[in-house]
Amino acid sequence: MEKSCTLLVYFDKATPALANEIKESLEGNDVELKIEALKKAIMLLLNGETIPQLFITIIRYVLPSEDHTIQKLLLLYLEIIDKTDSRGKVLPEMILICQNLRNNLQHPNEYIRGVTLRFLCRLNETEIIEPLIPSILSNLEHRHPFVRRNAVLAIMSVYKLPQGEQLLDSAPEIVEKFLISEQDHSSKRNAFLMLFTCAQDRAVNYLFNHIERINDWGEQLQMVVLELIRKVCRTNKAQKGKYIKIIISLLNVPSTAVIYECASTLVSLSSAPTAIRAAANTYCQLLLSQSDNNVKLIVLDRLNELRISHREIMVELVMDVLRALSTPNVDIRRKTLDIVLDLITPRNVDEVVMTLKKEVVKTQNLEHEKNGEYRQMLVQAIHSCAIKFPEVASTVVHLLMDFLGDTNVASAIDVVVFVREIIETNPKLRVSIITRLLDTFYQIRAARVCSCALWIIGEYCLSLSEVESGISTIKQCLGELPFFTVTEEGEVQDSGLKKVQQVNSTTVSSRRPAILADGTYATQSAALETAMSPPTFVQGSLSSTGNLRSLILSGDFFLGAVVACTLTKLVLRLEEVQPSKVEVNKASIQALLIMVSMLQLGESSVLPQPIDNDSRDRIILCIRLLCNTGDEIRKIWLQSCRESFVKMLDDKQCRETLESKAKAQISNAQPDDLIDFYHLKSRKGMSQLELEDEVQDDLKRATGEFTKDGDDANKLNRILQLTGFSDPVYAEAYVTVHHYDIVLDVTVINRTKETLQNLCLELATMGDLKLVERPQNYTLAPESSKQIKANIKVSSTETGVIFGNIVYETSSNLLERNVIVLNDIHIDIMDYISPASCADVAFRTMWAEFEWENKVAVNTVLQDEKEFLDHIIKSTNMKCLTPPSALEGECGFLAANLYAKSVFGEDALVNVSIEKQADGKLGGYIRIRSKTQGIALSLGDKITLKQKGGT
Repeated sequence: MEKSCTLLVYFDKATPALANEIKESLEGNDVELKIEALKKAIMLLLNGETIPQLFITIIRYVLPSEDHTIQKLLLLYLEIIDKTDSRGKVLPEMILICQNLRNNLQHPNEYIRGVTLRFLCRLNETEIIEPLIPSILSNLEHRHPFVRRNAVLAIMSVYKLPQGEQLLDSAPEIVEKFLISEQDHSSKRNAFLMLFTCAQDRAVNYLFNHIERINDWGEQLQMVVLELIRKVCRTNKAQKGKYIKIIISLLNVPSTAVIYECASTLVSLSSAPTAIRAAANTYCQLLLSQSDNNVKLIVLDRLNELRISHREIMVELVMDVLRALSTPNVDIRRKTLDIVLDLITPRNVDEVVMTLKKEVVKTQNLEHEKNGEYRQMLVQAIHSCAIKFPEVASTVVHLLMDFLGDTNVASAIDVVVFVREIIETNPKLRVSIITRLLDTFYQIRAARVCSCALWIIGEYCLSLSEVESGISTIKQCLGELPFFTVTEEGEVQDSGLKKVQQVNSTTVSSRRPAILADGTYATQSAALETAMSPPTFVQGSLSSTGNLRSLILSGDFFLGAVVACTLTKLVLRLEEVQPSKVEVNKASIQALLIMVSMLQLGESSVLPQPIDNDSRDRIILCIRLLCNTGDEIRKIWLQSCRESFVKMLDDKQCRETLESKAKAQISNAQPDDLIDFYHLKSRKGMSQLELEDEVQDDLKRATGEFTKDGDDANKLNRILQLTGFSDPVYAEAYVTVHHYDIVLDVTVINRTKETLQNLCLELATMGDLKLVERPQNYTLAPESSKQIKANIKVSSTETGVIFGNIVYETSSNLLERNVIVLNDIHIDIMDYISPASCADVAFRTMWAEFEWENKVAVNTVLQDEKEFLDHIIKSTNMKCLTPPSALEGECGFLAANLYAKSVFGEDALVNVSIEKQADGKLGGYIRIRSKTQGIALSLGDKITLKQKGGT
């Protein structure tokens, strides 16, 4: 049996000490050798050795020593030796140490007195402590605070013993008198803690008798006062109002630890607006005054909790929370923006957006490694504001368009997506946005940003001047045609191409698989994922080699197809707004020349990679369309594209509305719940705060917020049977998984007619699980039961297994150990992951970066693609990122992206690609990717187990 231990000492098992060597060193006169010998003796005891022969030697040769180190080690030795026999009686030789302890308690040196008093706090033997009580009490009057504070703790530990009230029945009264006269803050804290633990009424009386001086008490005592208030208010809610006033008065003390605890206590005890506002203001002050990033993150978590439960109060403090953006840490900034975006109202949106604009401008001026990522977060935040409140879009859209040429591609993509949505939802801004976009188009350096910007130009250039400017801008960015010429010697004579070929030789070779929207793989060049940096080109090349020309010459023919489509739309629209047929034909011919030149470049051997079939077919379609236009085709190109985009925006808005409604949990009161009408209550002697608190409690009760979330039926599902009904000991466990902790509440029932002794629940784990403590030994009477709790720490998202057995001895045969093997407890990965959302761009980026992939073949009895997808979503607790509109229809093929996040911040990505085969069965693959191996394997096993359907 393992004993509880209060010491943690490193012990090197490779160098065991011999008892005889220790004994010789202890008997000598060398102090250093005695210290080393005592340390070795303590380490041997901690390792399970008994060495009883050393006790008398230590009493004779170590006890009389005056050395402080030896005396401290001696007390550690006395703490861990067995002081009782097998029947629980104190060993006779222990009486020998009583006189030494009494001498120590009367020693002239305060250190010896203090450490001895601390040693007595860990003694449980009444026979040893009883003769020392007068000496302990006398130390309450010692001149040194170190002795007095430890004397109070010793009195508390004696009073808490099973027979403590008989040993020291006047302890609360003695400590209360001591508390009134004591001046040292630590001693007062210990005395108040003793009253709080052993005589709560006296602690409460002392608190209210000295309430006017509470702000002058030390930080340690104030923390204990808050602990007392929490305990009292839980047991006696009627007295809550007067205690809340004490907490609010403590908010003015200089200690940041105390005011943080005050704010937390206020939130936990009261829902009164005054109390919540005070707590929120305190958190905001801490957020700005503390320099430690960890503290800021903790405070932001508390503010986020207030945002969920008391949004209307947090709305008032939104600008205070925004000031946290001055911290350079990206995680703090992200968390701050997440909180603020949910607190925006028509009243504060202008102020918030103004602050965000200032922050965007700052990212231009400061050279910081995370500036690009921060700018991207700000753009997304402004985008969110502008969608909720369209009236602010006009104030930010032109500022953000300056960042279309940002070297951070993700940030630039966010800007162009924002512009695309605003130009549709705010028709008044169309002209100014198009003008600005055409003016700044040449600055765009990323292919994906160019593609989106070209789509905007093609769809929203409506007037004659806009269409002509659009065509002119594209021609200017493409440069002179053709893209290359070949001399008789076969040499390429395009300077721009030579420059780009140098770039291409270093970038196109860096290729990686990318997942397309339909779930298939495509190989893409890393050069297209990152912005082209201006230093690639020589000075002054911006005008001679336009951005479109450079990207097309680098092999990006998808962009070439987008250019062709944009020119086609512009020419079709020019036919509608340009009365002169000559000008229309001229523009059409120029567009055809550009398209043919791109085809010529793609089918030549100049570039290492030829044009892909999709881009080639798209460009040829545009050429045919310009050569032979019809009304039906014109309607598709000029109207249907825009209508599809509007439908996509409406669908996105609808999904966001449904999600926000789902998050707003509506709780209802039970039919038989009591409802108090506060208007009929007496208000005599009640302050405004107490009245507010009463009202809020009544409202909570009326709206059902006091009802428990947990359903009894769900609890029963969490109970696991560990042993059989025919086993002599029946055991079952209730498993609670809470983020980083797993709590096993094991019920053990003795089904025999005998007393079971030394019954121990032995557990072991597999996976990233770790037992926090070993359960103790118990004695179980016939047909009685016992609740045993075991705590297990979780360190990563992985399916773990807990296994073990119950070991016990029967009263009829103490020598024989009986073992019952327990059923394994499987900790499900579903307990750690929860559905989450991420942008399509972020999903693809993570998919390309994550190393671990688990590929699971589809094997199911289900025959409907949508039904199978819903089954996988339900089984894996993930969220489908692919919009429902993209999954509609019957085509025999389905591809969808799923996403979830673990409590440890890990990302889980799943791509489902399935098709209906000729025999009606579903085939395909489910691919799982993650940064860590555990989550990919565990999720794969879960899908393999669940995908059959019906389970």
